[in-house]
Amino acid sequence: MLGDIFRRHGQYEQAMEWYERALAGYENTLGVDHLDTLDTVHNMASVFHTQGQYRKALEWYERVLAEREKALGVDHPDTVHTVHRMALVFGQQGQYEKALEWYERALAGREKALGADDPSTLNTVNNMAVTFDEQGQYGKALEWYERALAGYEKALGVDHPSTLDTVHNMALIFKNQGQYEKALEWYERALAGCEKALGVDHPSTLATVNNMAVTFDNQGQYGKALEWYERALAGREKALGVDHPSTLDTVHNMAFIFDNQGQYEKALEWYERALAGYEKALGLHHPRTQNTLHCLVDLYESMGQTDQAQSLQARLHASKSSHN
Repeated sequence: MLGDIFRRHGQYEQAMEWYERALAGYENTLGVDHLDTLDTVHNMASVFHTQGQYRKALEWYERVLAEREKALGVDHPDTVHTVHRMALVFGQQGQYEKALEWYERALAGREKALGADDPSTLNTVNNMAVTFDEQGQYGKALEWYERALAGYEKALGVDHPSTLDTVHNMALIFKNQGQYEKALEWYERALAGCEKALGVDHPSTLATVNNMAVTFDNQGQYGKALEWYERALAGREKALGVDHPSTLDTVHNMAFIFDNQGQYEKALEWYERALAGYEKALGLHHPRTQNTLHCLVDLYESMGQTDQAQSLQARLHASKSSHN
């Protein structure tokens, strides 16, 4: 299908045009419950997901899930794949407990249908580790990453993208634990493999570039960190777009560097860019948006602009009250 070709090349608007055309045809000729129709709906959900339109992606995944459960059963690999994708969206929205519930459901289904060492099963194991990592449960995360890594190396090889993703994620754990030299070793392994297997501008390569910058930042090597952030930002803007959450993560991190260096006006400009993007892509209540708001409050206080700091602080309180 042409939509698949455009999607693989990152041409999402063109992909959606062809998917919409295919969907209308399938619904008219085969019906809304036909498997080909559902495959197209799932592909459209995947585009929204890739673009960071998480709420819209969930709506389309939910439609697919209901029909696949009815047509194929709850343990069919295609049904479980949709469950896994929904768990991924919940995690990216910061709903970690909900993500774990859905990953556990996906893991049980994949182990039953495919076996414990199947790459799809290992993907779910890896993503459960990611979720524990996001919650700060680093010991538990490492256990799950090690399980995933051993399985990937055995099933796919040491240079496979899935293996490298897990290497990258283990580096992230070491970074979060303050083991910066160990983290850099694992990031360098991941980066070399990603550049070889995927290319320098692939999102997975750029994620590793970004996180090496974070590690240099944590070590106080701000000049080196900025060099790596700039490389990550240029690549992410090109590959994902300026408003994608991953691009915005790099924008936020660069703002944080300028903040730490006392370049407050520059930090303010970059934090505001990150905040506007996060609100648009993720909503006001997402942890990343809230974190950027907190950073802006602290920055205004450092600049002696107490009125602006208090205004933002009131906004933070209001957003938390409305969310509870």
